[in-house]
Amino acid sequence: MAALTNILLLAAEACLYFVVMTALFRARHRFGIGLFFCALGTMHFLETYLAAILYVQLPGDIVISPGSAILFSGKLIMLLLVYIREDAATVRQPIYGLLIGNFLMVGLVLLMRYHIVVPAVPERLPDFSFMDEMGWLMVWGTTLLFIDAILIILLYERLGAWLGERTTTRILISSMAILTFDQVGFFAALWLFVGVPLKVFYGGWLAKMAAAAVYSVLIGVYLRTMEIRRSGGSERPKLTDVFDTLTYRERYEALLREMGRDALTGLFDRGRFDRDGVQAIGEASEQHRQISLLVVDIDHFKRINDLYGHAAGDEALRRIARELGEAVREGDSVYRYGGEEFIVVCDGLPHRAAVVAGERLRIGVSALTVPGVDLPITASVGVATCPEDGNDLKSLFAIADARLYEAKAGGRNRVVGWKVPVQTTESVVQFGRS
Repeated sequence: MAALTNILLLAAEACLYFVVMTALFRARHRFGIGLFFCALGTMHFLETYLAAILYVQLPGDIVISPGSAILFSGKLIMLLLVYIREDAATVRQPIYGLLIGNFLMVGLVLLMRYHIVVPAVPERLPDFSFMDEMGWLMVWGTTLLFIDAILIILLYERLGAWLGERTTTRILISSMAILTFDQVGFFAALWLFVGVPLKVFYGGWLAKMAAAAVYSVLIGVYLRTMEIRRSGGSERPKLTDVFDTLTYRERYEALLREMGRDALTGLFDRGRFDRDGVQAIGEASEQHRQISLLVVDIDHFKRINDLYGHAAGDEALRRIARELGEAVREGDSVYRYGGEEFIVVCDGLPHRAAVVAGERLRIGVSALTVPGVDLPITASVGVATCPEDGNDLKSLFAIADARLYEAKAGGRNRVVGWKVPVQTTESVVQFGRS
């Protein structure tokens, strides 16, 4: 009976917290977001205090703290809500304010202990040991919150690449992952300062996972029913920090996706190629104009990632993309098709000239250097031209891709435009129509 009562009370507390906080957030357009932030900050001491002293029993010998499970979990997801509907420049305000305020509190307490205290109220002397304990717990909790907020935003962003507009799912996965991290960090402080038992860790983790599920669904419903996506953006703040980067990186990547640009290299992406290629090759075929397709694949690129890390691999791709963009003619289009594969569309370029262009690209890539990478970077290229090799994107790409496969099977670092190889001074370029 007691456990059931506790569950009902926890549900009521979560609902009350959610309703009041989202109402304040919703009212930000009329009263300003300060109301929301003040309420969020006011709850900070209470959640830390409750996490240190108030625990309730649930079925299965599970012990949790409402301060940690309901209030802290709710606050972290509310901060993510601010990021989703506002931006990182806004969400940093309460985080920095809480962090600085807690450090200020500890500093003031350190000074106040040197006062000569007057017992104005009998048996009511200040308990500095309690203030010290709570002060350092709040500093540690706010430091964790700072880290948690950055991580949950980053994870929410990254999940967008796989989950797109499935906002509720992104919030759920992000909050579960980061609340797990937070539970480990904050329990360590509770164990050190307060001596809470290990079962509090497991119970608190289960409670936070449940809270993440409930709050994520509620936030998802709130976003779909109460919020309308804003258009446009605010002026960039002058203060530059990690939250500026978070704000404008997601906006930049969203803009790139809308423009059909690859976020890493800035080249056109595969979707843009599928659209542009059909149109360009269709028009060239109708007008009996030649158009060539070059498929470029970087040889053994996986070795760079495996030996030097993905950061080095990303830098290599950026340099390759820049080289390809600079080596083609004005009016040619370069696309990142996927991974380490690129496509160049050369409108009006005859086949033999396209093979020579492929060789120029191959030589340019082989001359590239990447800091910290000792492996040579080479490329294989397959070339196909309309109308000789096909009159539509599908057939043209299939032949260019097959010739790329021949280049890789023949030893890589070469260009294949036809099937019979002829050795050149620079490389192997395939001439001689079969």
